[in-house]
Amino acid sequence: MIPQLPLALRWPRRQRFEHFYAGANAVTLAAVERLTREPAASWLYLSGPTGSGKSHLLMAACQAANEAGRTVQYLPLASLRDKAVAIRGVAGSELLALDDLGAIAGDREAEHALFDVYNQSKAEGATLLFAADVLPVSLGLGLPDLRSRLGACQQVLLKPLDDTERRTVLRNQAAVRGIELDETVLDWLFARYARDLGALLDLLDRLDQASLAAQRRITVPFLRNLLRETGEPGA
Repeated sequence: MIPQLPLALRWPRRQRFEHFYAGANAVTLAAVERLTREPAASWLYLSGPTGSGKSHLLMAACQAANEAGRTVQYLPLASLRDKAVAIRGVAGSELLALDDLGAIAGDREAEHALFDVYNQSKAEGATLLFAADVLPVSLGLGLPDLRSRLGACQQVLLKPLDDTERRTVLRNQAAVRGIELDETVLDWLFARYARDLGALLDLLDRLDQASLAAQRRITVPFLRNLLRETGEPGA
């Protein structure tokens, strides 16, 4: 069974629909939002590279469906040890979001568990939402029937934000925190730090705390010192 966590931990505050910068993914965002409101909506299979927002949308869907009174579960398969037990343990949820599907490829028990949960959910009128880096045909699944079932879902491709869009998101999120990020800081950050949006937003949270503790505005030297103190690349 999956341990039950408080909602505040299960659905991070930042992982909501209103905090998802759609960019070229507006149609995909609308489809996921519809899935949380309409139990009869088509099941979705999201694919896209790391940093494209797959996990964000899955957790946002769970949060929205939970607020609508539906029972939900989010399953981050890549971080689970016994994937087959975990998958079987969440059967019966009205909305089940399964992240990192590639993590079960070649795991016979986990693949069969997902196949069974898929069929059970279909019979019970539940909703499934999947996410992986690649399409079902490229997952490397050993169970052909599971590959076929996943291929029958509505498949949507998430496109990662470009640098201009990432800068806009960072600037907006900083403004929400009362932080001003000038162009010099952003230029330095994008030239030397990971461009994955999740990593950038995590860094922004740490910058917010550090600047408040030091009572200093965020400058390039301040940012460089923070990264140096934590031993991170870019310092």
